[in-house]
Amino acid sequence: MSGNAFGKVTALMASVMDVHVRLALQEMSREKRRLIGGGVFLAMGLTLLTLATIALQLVLLLWLRERFALGWGMAAAVVAGIDLLLSGLCLRVGGQLLKGPYLPETTAGLMRTTRALTGRF
Repeated sequence: MSGNAFGKVTALMASVMDVHVRLALQEMSREKRRLIGGGVFLAMGLTLLTLATIALQLVLLLWLRERFALGWGMAAAVVAGIDLLLSGLCLRVGGQLLKGPYLPETTAGLMRTTRALTGRF
């Protein structure tokens, strides 16, 4: 292969690589926008879910007060007890789902994250 032909092949390969890199950057930009948009919608959904939960607890508080002729303190204590029961159940189920064998890379990543969060390096 002569030097001129080698230069042409090299230029062609560089051109193909440039096109590939440009397409990859465009795809990455689209994915980034998609992920940011998804994160925003998840945050909005969680905010609305939190507000709906607060509203439902208020309705439960008013219903308990009216139905069982409870004072504000007792009705609030009943709602708090229900919340504790449900949160304990959710934590138990979540803990069971997170148990299990992890790959060594996953275990190492979890250890690094835990150390960083607790301030131990």
